Amino acid sequence: MDERAGAKPFSECGVLIAGGTSGVGLASAIGFAREGVRGIVLLGRNPERGAQAVTSVLAAVPSASVSFISADACDIADITRAAEAARAKLGSIDILLNSTASNYAPDLLMRTPIEDISGIFDRLVLPPIYLTRVVLPWMREQKSGSIINMASDAAKTATPGETIAGAGMAAIVMFSRTLAMEAKRDGIRVNVLTPSLIAGTPTADLVTGGGFSAKLFEKAAAMAHLGVAVPEDLADMVVFLGGPQSARLTGQAISINGGISAA
Repeated sequence: MDERAGAKPFSECGVLIAGGTSGVGLASAIGFAREGVRGIVLLGRNPERGAQAVTSVLAAVPSASVSFISADACDIADITRAAEAARAKLGSIDILLNSTASNYAPDLLMRTPIEDISGIFDRLVLPPIYLTRVVLPWMREQKSGSIINMASDAAKTATPGETIAGAGMAAIVMFSRTLAMEAKRDGIRVNVLTPSLIAGTPTADLVTGGGFSAKLFEKAAAMAHLGVAVPEDLADMVVFLGGPQSARLTGQAISINGGISAA
């Protein structure tokens, strides 16, 4: 083990990725596989997409140990079952990436039906909290672990149309930062990424597909003078945060957004 607290070499790490069948989750799985982690389990709702994701990881790294478990991240019983199954497969969960997404295109609050708000908020916020709550005691037992959550720049920058999304993302950021302070004594690190638009992802396709959100993100893309981020940009940071090189880094909200904002 690396002499720094909470920092195992990748070869000793089991990795659990929620939302691992596409986008940042899948790119991160490939990144971890290239670093030679002991094993990877992908969580997602769709078994067909899960099988495709496993194939993609193995195509990139034929020697990788990777599998898929179907789970609904919004269902406490289901996500608990899936996490326990993942732990049994991996032996230990040393790195947790929460990269789930919801089918929500931002819009002005006055256009959002009031009866939809709680459901939108729950799908945005609860999955990473639920899964972290399940995994955290296991990391405490082993006195090490790295948790990486995905939020967005909506948590930092007030943007018309992102009232609900901004509130949800801010919740994930503060959850991550506060948990970092709670868990540091057990050798556990917690960080959160806050990107803006990520090209080539299902979420990007959704929010740029038309309506108010398409105009919103068209403006955002025009401000990304360093280039709109792609999943691999985020995955590189995820892998760094999961590994021993970031052993002293916790409680940080990191934006990779091509220059859209400096929040």
